[in-house]
Amino acid sequence: MNRTPETEKIILGIDPGTNIMGYGVLKVTGRKAEMLAMGVIDLHRYGDHYLKLGHIFERVSGIIDAYLPDEMAIEAPFFGKNVQSMLKLGRAQGVAMTAAIQRQVPITEYAPMKIKMAITGQGTASKEQVADMLRRMLHLDPEEMGKYMDASDALGAAYCHYLQMGRPESDKKFSSWKDFAKKKGII
Repeated sequence: MNRTPETEKIILGIDPGTNIMGYGVLKVTGRKAEMLAMGVIDLHRYGDHYLKLGHIFERVSGIIDAYLPDEMAIEAPFFGKNVQSMLKLGRAQGVAMTAAIQRQVPITEYAPMKIKMAITGQGTASKEQVADMLRRMLHLDPEEMGKYMDASDALGAAYCHYLQMGRPESDKKFSSWKDFAKKKGII
């Protein structure tokens, strides 16, 4: 019997932020996803916004160099009332994207609602619900989830991208999200 080796893909997820930026790294082998790393880039000690941007570029570049992702999934900023905050967040996202572009890593942007829908089945799910569902789907210990939701949000972006890759099992029909979760051993 002739078998082809399962393809492996590394996906870097980024949750942009100007004080805390989350990242998550998934390794996908065939139809199985596993977390390689997740964490945050803490930017609180940098008072100047431009120093923060420089640090984001250095850290995201380092993460890319360490894990050599094939693709990057990044959460799109949501529209808020504070224009200055939106501009700063957009700059942070742009710098993270520049680090990927410089290393020829393709980027896909996902709206927060799309990520939540892909992970939990609800576009209005809380950060805690997303983190808990990721913990179950990736079979992680609660301690592995960390204290910052930014890291689990980034992992959610990567997992959403994994789900969008057209896995063969996505053709299966389920009667509900609960039915899917039961059949997958999530609940």
